[in-house]
Parts: sequence; C-alpha cells; structure tokens
Amino acid sequence: MRYNLYAVALSVEEYEDLLRFRKWLQTHRYSDSTVNTYCKMCEFFLKYLRKRNITAITARTIEQFNYEFIVSPQKSISYQNQAINAIKQYLIFKQIALDFQNIERPRKEKKLPTVLSMEEIRRLMESTVSLKHKALLSLIYSGGFRISEVLNLKLADIDSDRMLIHVRNAKGRKDRYTLLSTKALLLLREYFVVYQPKIFLFEGNGGGQYSSRAAQSVLQASATRAGITKSISLHTLRHSFATHLLEHGTDIRYIQDLLGHSSPKTTMIYTHVSDSSVQNIRNPLDMI
Repeated sequence: MRYNLYAVALSVEEYEDLLRFRKWLQTHRYSDSTVNTYCKMCEFFLKYLRKRNITAITARTIEQFNYEFIVSPQKSISYQNQAINAIKQYLIFKQIALDFQNIERPRKEKKLPTVLSMEEIRRLMESTVSLKHKALLSLIYSGGFRISEVLNLKLADIDSDRMLIHVRNAKGRKDRYTLLSTKALLLLREYFVVYQPKIFLFEGNGGGQYSSRAAQSVLQASATRAGITKSISLHTLRHSFATHLLEHGTDIRYIQDLLGHSSPKTTMIYTHVSDSSVQNIRNPLDMI
C-alpha cells in the first residue's frame, strides 16, 4: 500500500537531522545537485519510516520502500539507484551498519544515445532566434558540455588565445579543457557586448545563474521550429558533439579527454551510433 508522503510531516529532530546530513554531504564535497537529490530522497525515506511506524532500519525496509515508491510508480532505474545510494550515505552519516550487498539493484538499461545529424544541428541553430540562446546552444554543442558545466562557466574560463574553454570542478570534481569553436567565439563576443554578463557567462534576466529549466525550454522551442521530431535534451548536443568528432576521424582517446570521461568504456558507446563506423564495414555477402 502506497501513502501520500507529501502529507507526512517530519519531526523537528528529523528535520534538523536532514540539515546536518546536508552539511555532512557538503563537507564530503558532493556536488550541489547530488546534495539536493540525496536530501530530498532521504526526506521521503524518513517520512515513509514515520508513516509505517518503523524504528529499526533493515535491508527489507529499504527494499519495501523501493518497491512501494519507486518500482510500483515506475520511476526510472537511475532514480532507483540514486535512492539506494542516498539511503546508504544517510546510514553511513548516522553510523548505522547495514550490508548493502544484500540489497538488489536493478540492471541499468543499455540504451544508445540519441544523436542529431550535422544537418539537424545546422537547422537547430538557424531556428534559434535570440542571440543569447544561440550562443548557449552553440557552446554546449561545440564544447560537448553537460548543462551544469556550461551554466557554471565564468568569463575568465574562455581562453580565446588558445581557443580552449576551462571546465572547472566538473563531474567527479575534475577540471578539464574543451574546444572553443571560432564560430562560437564570434557569437560570444557579440553576445557579451549586448548582454554584458557580470559573473556567470550566461545569466538570467534578473542577474544570477541561468537555469537549466530555461535552457531546456530554449532547446525544445528551437527544435520545434527546426522540425526536429526526435526526443532530445540538452545532453543530446553533447552526444552529437562526440559522435560527429568520431565520424570525422578524431581519436577516441581525445574525445574521452574532451568529454571528461574517467573510463574509455564510457566513450566507446559513440562507436555504436557513429555512421562512419558502420559504413566502413563491408558486408560479408559483398565479399563473396
């Protein structure tokens, strides 16, 4: 039986405990996004314990929570794994010993990324009316950025002398450099004159950091105008960047560095969506 956990109130002690957990995660240098996600998931978990009057946390408790509030409502596999990770870190914070090896995790689906063709990228850019929006989408594609990375960029990160962009404190707390396109640089210079950002490269109308939700809305509007019917996200531009580099002969090790992948296995997925990798294979029937 599932409950409406939004209607369940935490005690003062539980609320303060979550605040301490947030500080603990920040002390351990988790990203802001991970901190917010873990705290929200643990809040639901604590509400679940309160609603069910559970005082001792066991592996069975976590499995039941997963089933009732993640599997049953058909949340994603990624969401389920995040929930397990969040609860695991919370129990470490509380110094509660529990063997997570016995908690079964779902197998991650091996889906190939959606990629836009270069013609679709061209149409997308031409359909983006606002100078700011065009500069944003051009930069994400031409540098292979994650959305959080491009929104965290500051003016000093653009190195026009070396035609590189410094990506600071990216996923895995790593810095890296990626490419600065000549076309993107011209757009950025024009954009800077018009919008004059103060701190972040891309800022909202009232100042402050531009939001990922606004950026996603920009992409969807441009895709609609461009007649692109594929289901895409801002991450699709990153996938397209990597795939197009591979199709034009860039060594996959360089692509790995540009994307900031820790393992070459992660980058290898683009060999499965690259047109050139398939087109260069001779069909065995044609060899007879």
